[in-house]
Amino acid sequence: MKRWQAFKFELRPNGAQRRQLRCFAGSCRFVYNKGLALQKARFEAGEKKLGYAGLCKLLTQWRSNAETSWLKDAPIHPLQQALKDLERAYANFFAQRSDFPNFKKKGQHDSFRYPDPKEIKLDPMNSRLFLPKLGWVRFRNSRTVIGKIKNLTVSLSCGKWFVSIQTEREIEQPLPRGGAVGIDLGVVRFATLSDGTFYAPLSSFRRHQSRLRKGQQALSRKRKFSANWKKAKARVQRIYARIGNARRDYLHKTSTAISQNHAMVCIENLQVRNLSKSARGSIETPGQRVRAKSGLNKSILDQGWAEFRRQLGYKLGWNGGSLILVPPQNTSRRCPECDHVSAQNRLTQERFACIVCGFEENADRVGAINILRAGHARCACQVSGADRQQQEPAEAIQEHLRAA
Repeated sequence: MKRWQAFKFELRPNGAQRRQLRCFAGSCRFVYNKGLALQKARFEAGEKKLGYAGLCKLLTQWRSNAETSWLKDAPIHPLQQALKDLERAYANFFAQRSDFPNFKKKGQHDSFRYPDPKEIKLDPMNSRLFLPKLGWVRFRNSRTVIGKIKNLTVSLSCGKWFVSIQTEREIEQPLPRGGAVGIDLGVVRFATLSDGTFYAPLSSFRRHQSRLRKGQQALSRKRKFSANWKKAKARVQRIYARIGNARRDYLHKTSTAISQNHAMVCIENLQVRNLSKSARGSIETPGQRVRAKSGLNKSILDQGWAEFRRQLGYKLGWNGGSLILVPPQNTSRRCPECDHVSAQNRLTQERFACIVCGFEENADRVGAINILRAGHARCACQVSGADRQQQEPAEAIQEHLRAA
């Protein structure tokens, strides 16, 4: 089987290379915005939308134009990839997978991509790589790049430049290890497994909340776009980056440990956007307990449930396992002993006590057990459905022979 994997490193460019990187990112942003403005103008004029090939022809004219001749300083392939990103954004919009494309702003998600691996040279012994029109750039070589390089993306985050190298390699089909387990996600306990083990929450945002508040207060007192305002903004960005890095590190370690020791993982298909909705209400129908719900929403978003589920999905696939999503209805109210469902079974956040059979256990573990049972039931339904589809044509042939 083929495995696609990305390896991300921090770049260590010199002053001239930093200026070039900013110019390359700005050129790609200009091409994207110019293409989007052109597509909007054609739509308002009733003309047909241009495809990727038509936009590339216009890119050649823009590079030859005297007003935008500075586009020649940037490599051509990243500029073409910016137009390809625009084409993909339109395709996602028409397929109702995303909203209409927006214009890109300076300093927000600045990045560009090199799609041709022939133009990329990697020298891991000297911790450097070669990029077109940029030369040799040093990077923090923290791990070995495995596989054949397919493309490379350079991005700016919190004042630092990073490179993401996507590779492809052929591996043998891995055999799953371990058994099946159910996982109940929560706030008091980040993840509770059906075998009784649990992972405490990191709550990285709550840990840095005081420092972030002081940084934001200092930023609000500075005159906008002044030198001190930029310094204060950089401090706030560093705090946000530290929060995100700590959360990602914790999620990666937890998902790796679970995926390497279990062949099947069952987890709730939680709609985090609905769970974290505000309870403020409207003027006509004001909400209740808005402050408490706001704190709960902050704790839910601080856990990173959606990212954890995404990481579990691809890591289980790498290890030969499978991820089963089950509906979350009544997983914390159903008794695993007698199957009685009632809201009275869980009167507190921590304890579960069945009002019929008297079964008592930690509420999060009860939810994980019910999730595992629901995952087994879903697998059984899928297998029986596949068998039924395979049997139906044979039965139809037999009925046709009897009728003949």
